[in-house]
Amino acid sequence: MAMAAVAASPAGAAAAEDREPQHETVPGLESQRLQIENVENGRGRPLRAGESWFLVGQHWYKYWEVYVQGGDQDSSPFPGCINNAELFEDQVNWHLKKGLVEGEDYVLLPAAAWHYLVDWYGLEHGQPAIERKVVELSGIQTVEVYPVELLLVQHSDMDTPHTAQFSHTDSIDLVVRTAREQFLVSPQEETRLWVKNAEGSFERLCNTRVTVLDAALKTGQVVVMETRNKDGTWPSAPHAMSSTSEEDADFQGQPGICGLTNLGNTCFMNSALQCLSNVPQLTEYFLKNRYLEELNFCNPLGMKGEIAEAYADLVKQAWSGHHRSIVPHVFKTKVGHFASQFLGYQQHDSQELLSFLLDGLHEDLNRVKKKEYVELCDAAGRPDQEVAQEAWQNHKRRNDSVIVDTFHGLFKSTLVCPDCGNVSVTFDPFCYLSVPLPVSHKRVMEVFFVSMDPRRKPEQHRLVVPKKGKISDLCVALAKHTGISPERMMVADVFSHRFYKIYQLEESLSSILDRDDIFIYEVSGRAAIGENSREDVVLPIYLRERTPARDYNNSYYGLMLFGHPLLVSVPRDRLSWDALYHILLYRLSRYVTRPSSDDEDDGDEKDLEDKDAVPKPGQMAGGSSQDPGQEQAGPSSGVASGSRAPVDNSPGPSHWPQRARRKHLFTLQTVNSNGTSDRSTFNEDTHAQPYIAIDWEPEMKKRYYDEVEAEGYVKHDCVSYVLKKAPVRLQECIELFTTVETLEKENPWYCPTCKQHQLATKKLDLWMLPETLIIHLKRFSYTKFSREKLDTLVEFPIRDLDFSEFVIKPQNESAPELYKYDLIAVSNHYGGLRDGHYTTFACNKDSGQWHYFDDNSVSPVTENQIESKAAYVLFYQRQDVARRLQPQPGLSEPSASPACGTPPSSESMDVN
Repeated sequence: MAMAAVAASPAGAAAAEDREPQHETVPGLESQRLQIENVENGRGRPLRAGESWFLVGQHWYKYWEVYVQGGDQDSSPFPGCINNAELFEDQVNWHLKKGLVEGEDYVLLPAAAWHYLVDWYGLEHGQPAIERKVVELSGIQTVEVYPVELLLVQHSDMDTPHTAQFSHTDSIDLVVRTAREQFLVSPQEETRLWVKNAEGSFERLCNTRVTVLDAALKTGQVVVMETRNKDGTWPSAPHAMSSTSEEDADFQGQPGICGLTNLGNTCFMNSALQCLSNVPQLTEYFLKNRYLEELNFCNPLGMKGEIAEAYADLVKQAWSGHHRSIVPHVFKTKVGHFASQFLGYQQHDSQELLSFLLDGLHEDLNRVKKKEYVELCDAAGRPDQEVAQEAWQNHKRRNDSVIVDTFHGLFKSTLVCPDCGNVSVTFDPFCYLSVPLPVSHKRVMEVFFVSMDPRRKPEQHRLVVPKKGKISDLCVALAKHTGISPERMMVADVFSHRFYKIYQLEESLSSILDRDDIFIYEVSGRAAIGENSREDVVLPIYLRERTPARDYNNSYYGLMLFGHPLLVSVPRDRLSWDALYHILLYRLSRYVTRPSSDDEDDGDEKDLEDKDAVPKPGQMAGGSSQDPGQEQAGPSSGVASGSRAPVDNSPGPSHWPQRARRKHLFTLQTVNSNGTSDRSTFNEDTHAQPYIAIDWEPEMKKRYYDEVEAEGYVKHDCVSYVLKKAPVRLQECIELFTTVETLEKENPWYCPTCKQHQLATKKLDLWMLPETLIIHLKRFSYTKFSREKLDTLVEFPIRDLDFSEFVIKPQNESAPELYKYDLIAVSNHYGGLRDGHYTTFACNKDSGQWHYFDDNSVSPVTENQIESKAAYVLFYQRQDVARRLQPQPGLSEPSASPACGTPPSSESMDVN
């Protein structure tokens, strides 16, 4: 209860005159003393919280004590009227002096004793009674001599304060009510308070249920009350929330048809907010301010009410009808503060944001202020009805909010141990259904096939392979198109003109991403390996161009990779630089022109100038410099090494012959796998795979290397083949969700009978569905090696989604609408994993018209535009709820579509 402001008129006005009490009405002096100082109703009684006690000046009280102790009314000096003048600072505002001490400056009397004295002696004319309340502070009863005096002002008029006194035990809600009464604020208007602290900044008084003491308010502090604007914004921060320009200041549109500005990759957030904003019962809950009574500021699992308040601000602005679009900057900041994963401006998942937001709103609005411990119980053979009811009641004992009322349902989870057959049945609450999409076991991969025949351009192929297949399956699929045996293929990932990885046959295809550039090279055939057998060495070949800048000491800093690398089979018995040169010249012959005899002479002359760049002559015994073209073109060129991979037992660089001195079109150099460093100086015992770089001088490359022809390729007929994905019905996804599955190794179940973890079978069934059902289509698939998005078209009904066949709880046959749902919103995701964009389709609760929300752009759409491959999160509303919320007959516009309200008649229903 508020401490009353110091009264302007004195208490006991009838006894205001300075006169001696009438002897026939005033008890004797001893009787007076006993009544004032007794322990029942007098000064000696204990304090009780909430009581009123009164201050009496010590000076007058001493006079009275001498008077009554004298025992003779005629001989003792009469004290006169009660006079507390010495306790006041002034005679105008009647403020108490600071630092008054009980027993020295004043005494305290309970209300009964005070009224006795006023009746007997009267109160000095014009003086107010000094009434104070008994409060309990820190467990001690005390009279609050100095209440808190606050200066109440309006945000629109900061220069006109109103002083009001409050007890330390008064709630902030009383301060709000006092301010609203003082400033004549209507009950329909929403207000909030700010307090000005010592530094001059303002702080929100969010929790109105705490006391003045808990809020640490002090006498003299300024408390500002602001009233929400008609457009949903607050006067204190209109710039942070609204994007309304001056010319749009008088804009009046359909409530709810309001865009959200993209702050930088925040389309995921905008999409989730638009979906949630178009859930009718949740939006009405905020628009009608029912959330104010349920804000939970003390929940350790919540966010101090800040997420709920920030969301309420968005809803009120979007549904004010005064904005074309708003800027959700404050909401974005709050989300990042409480969920660090959403900090910054990276792209995120709209469903993940939605999950966080629903959980945050629930905890901020949880009606359970103190959560009790609830022990989870297994069914233990009891009937499902009994176990389900117990589970739901236990859930509600800890979780009771508008989010639970609107979005929470109940699963039945059945686990069966594969060893002992023990069955565990539990019932668990859910907020949304994450349903899987039927996944194809096939995968389409695009590759480039590079033939050993230099006259053939690389071919692009589109291959259908098992999703969980191996590299060998890729080679088998390509063999069907090319006629080349899979034994004569090597698969490599090419990135930035070099081999990122060369794959082994047994490696999994899951390690190859769709964005990888995969080249499959034809190499020489395999043969049995014998002592005298002929083997081929498969050499990785890079192309490099020498740059003129910074090339002072033949270092790799002056060499740049270009073009596509090659895998070339070289007979082991012909490993000489000169033979390798001619082999490579043949493999490059499609886009490298052989020099004429005159050109060769010019090259030899230049060689004398560049001799320092070429090693001294030398040739392996038995080496040949003849053109190996015919020999290399077919399988007769020799046998491959044992493993087919470059990491074989070929000799290290130190065993290689010296390179020829004679000037050719290019020079050859051993390099590392990156093609960036010279490996000419290696230990004798090294067996690392040699990589060869073809180094071109800029002038020679320009003269003899045809870049256009080198980059050319052809498309095989299979490239036009498209793996058609048949559309699936939403009901199929729900069926898949309720299918029995075996737990993964990473998530076993502890069997209480076997006393160990088991890979049990698990089945989920739907027991109880919520008013608004959120269905999340699991389009994104993540594995250890791959990430993909499923762009399967899911066909979902706009109206009459019937769950009666999926709900296993005994059903009410007389109320079929309890199991039928109508679509009210869709969150869409367009694009891939790295560069997607989110939008929303939503049905306006007032008009029934569907709209497309793309950040700050909003446009009307028809129902046949809603279903697409982009549909990601679906919002369905139960039909009985829709009927309950629909406006009274005659209030809705005749042109309004019933898309998200009552199902229309067959004459008016669109057939998609």
